[in-house]
This record gives sequence, C-alpha cells and structure tokens, in this order.
Amino acid sequence: MDQSERERLTNAIDGGTRATNRNERMDIRMTADQGRDNASVSSGGDDLEHGVEEGWGKLADAFRANFEAPGEVGAACSVYVGGRPVANLWGGLADREANRPWRKNTIVQVASTTKGATAICAHMLAQRGELDLDAPVARYWPEFGANGKEQIKVRWLLSHQAGLPLVDGPLTFEQACAWHPVIRALEAQKPLWQPGTEHVYHSVTYGFLVGEVVRRITGKSLGTFFAEEVAAPLGLSAWIGLPEEHEERVARLHFADAFSVEELLAGMIAATGLDADTVTAWVESMWSLGSIQMRAGELGGALDNTSGEYMLTRAWRAAEFPAANMLADARSLARMYAATVSDVDGVRLLDPSTVERMTVVQTDKTRMYGLPPGLDIPADRSFYMSLGFWRACPPAPMVGPGSFGHPGSGGSIALGDPDAGVGFGYVTNLWNFRPDDPRASNLAKAVRSCLG
Repeated sequence: MDQSERERLTNAIDGGTRATNRNERMDIRMTADQGRDNASVSSGGDDLEHGVEEGWGKLADAFRANFEAPGEVGAACSVYVGGRPVANLWGGLADREANRPWRKNTIVQVASTTKGATAICAHMLAQRGELDLDAPVARYWPEFGANGKEQIKVRWLLSHQAGLPLVDGPLTFEQACAWHPVIRALEAQKPLWQPGTEHVYHSVTYGFLVGEVVRRITGKSLGTFFAEEVAAPLGLSAWIGLPEEHEERVARLHFADAFSVEELLAGMIAATGLDADTVTAWVESMWSLGSIQMRAGELGGALDNTSGEYMLTRAWRAAEFPAANMLADARSLARMYAATVSDVDGVRLLDPSTVERMTVVQTDKTRMYGLPPGLDIPADRSFYMSLGFWRACPPAPMVGPGSFGHPGSGGSIALGDPDAGVGFGYVTNLWNFRPDDPRASNLAKAVRSCLG
C-alpha cells in the first residue's frame, strides 16, 4: 500500500447544516446515509454524552467545518474544563469501505499522542518518590549502563536527549512486538552523541526506554501500568496494547493524498515562520533518505514505514509500543489530561508542582543533532520539548502559553492547560502528514475563542 494507492480525500458531511445558535446546548449527530454523512442538530442531554455546553457552539462549528475543508472521514473531539466535560463530539465514518459510522465507543490509533500518556506514567512515579528524574537510568535498569551509557539521566530519556533515537538492528517486526529483543539491543547500543548535549526526536525508542524504566520500578509493563493506574481510575477507553475483545471498536485508517516536496516545504515555512533556505536545509538534513530521523522510525528494520501495513494488523495493536500505538477515543484523551491539571470525578493524576517541573522546556538548551554546521533552528520553531511533552509555541499555540501535550503522526493531539484547567483530545482516522494540516489547530483556536 503506497501513497498512490491510498484512498482519496472525500468530504464527509453535507455543508448545509451549521450550529447557528451558540447559546444552546447542542448534540451534533452525524450518521452514514447512503455513503454520505448528514449533520443534524438537536437538544443534548444533561450528561453531555454527545454535544456541547452552552457557549461552546464555535467548537461545534469548527468540528463540522473540518469535514468540509480540508476534509475528514471520521473524527472526534472532546474538551474538559475544570474537571467536567463541556464538549464531546464525533461524526463521520469509522470505515468508509464498510460505510460504518463513527459511534460513541469508536477508538482509533493515535500514533505519537501515545508518548504523552507514557510520560504521565513516569511522572506519577516521580511524584510518588519512586523515580528520580536526575538519577542515572542504570540505577533502575543496570544493564542499560553498558557502552558509554552509565551516566545517562532519566530526564534525558523524556526530553529526547539520550542519544538513542534508533536501533542499529537488524530487528524483525515480531521481535519488536516481543519487547525484550529491543531492550537487549538498546542495552548494547552506543549513544550517537554525548547524552544531554544534543537532542533529536526518538520516534519509537522513546517508548521502550521510558517503558523499561517503568517496568523495572513497578514490575509491570507500561501498558499494564497505564491500564491500572490511569485508565481504570478515570474510566478511559484507551489502551497501549489493545485487548482482542475491543477489536470491533477500532476505526479503519484512511490516508490522505501524497504531496510534493514543494508542498512540504511551503507548509513548514508557513507553520514555523522560518525562511525558505533554512527550512530547505533542515528538511534535507533531517528527512532525506537514510537520514537519522527517517531511520529513527524504522526501529532497526522492524517497521516498514514505506507502506505502513503493520499498523493495520492485530499484532501491532496487541503489542506495546509506548511511543506509538495507543488506541483511544477523544473523550479519554481529554479526560486523562484534565486529570493532570484538575480533579476529575475525585481523581487527580498529578499535582501542580509536578506539572510545573515536568513542563519546563529542555530542548532550548541543546542543539538538534544532525543539522549541518552553521544551521541553527530555534527550539520554539522546531522541537519545543519539555520532559515528555511538547509545549505551546508559535507553530503550535495549543490552547494557551501554558499548554502541554503531544501530537501524533496523522493528525491527532491531546493536551492539558493548567491556566485554563483544560483537557483536550482530538482523534481522526484520516491520516494526513502535511505539516500545515489545519484540523487540530482549527479546533484549538475554537477552544481559545470559547474560553474567552
């Protein structure tokens, strides 16, 4: 399945209906009708199972508009404020080929949005005093200290500064799904740079590195810890390692059309505000064939990202890749982040001091690895990373300057904002890899407008 064979982008709803009364409580219902989605507006229930609170009509408008341009197949968006839901929207098709509508219980892969959930687990342990972020990783995982890694700090795993963005391999997909072969490979690996002095996105290894530290401390896999300590107390429909009984809920992935290098560069220039020469040099050094960032996504050959076929398999969904393969709905993502900045039905995952410490930006102090000499990309225009979370910055303003969270390849994002007390989640099954994809930013802009 290459880009030229992937399904073409189609509009998902009739553009004639709008949420015009922003002072009403609304329920946005989108159901499949002879292959075309039709939106209707009706009064919502008090439990806000599906709709928006009074004053949140602009978000409903933005959600519906995303189906028109740039287009959605199926999607969901949820917002919590002060620990309670103010918006819970879904619509479109969970499977276009089968004409299966997106329902309340539909879940979908959220790619690197998974990393935020993994970081939350680590910070829960730090908050309990079981994990020292400034301690060497080898304190908890002795075998990790081989080959120049004995002084790597836990915080450098979370901030992508450990020098281990890839695995030399070779690894098979089956080995990657089995966990321990990847761990053995990382134990033997030598860092690509002096840890703590540079950074680059650890696309897949992040989950194994942080996940193994959690496993060594708790005796539980990251997916199990997340299920027991985060998902169960909050009643989430979110899994890192999906139980087979939930397979029927999974939305089918669809892929937007391929785009040219010229479109990629134009999108990055628009998103970052950097000049064309800088962006061109950045892209050529970091995303050309055989570059460090391209190799980082391959996990030593285990993952074939030229086709992405592995993402459609039960084996992938069943395994634990704590950087990349969570399946969730938007409500669960919003509820999870809400519980990091407020009390949600008696549950609070992280206290304010923990949130303050974990959201201090780290990558503004080090240079991006792999850039050519003389090229310097400001962190707030490229990779504005704290201890496991992206921070709000000009290319991604999120909800406000205090926002933190994590986007996922394809378009999803989840975030929290301690100033506004917001938890936000957006998921989609139309994976679009364009850097100027406006869907999530349209919704975040609407949230800012509703907050006033």
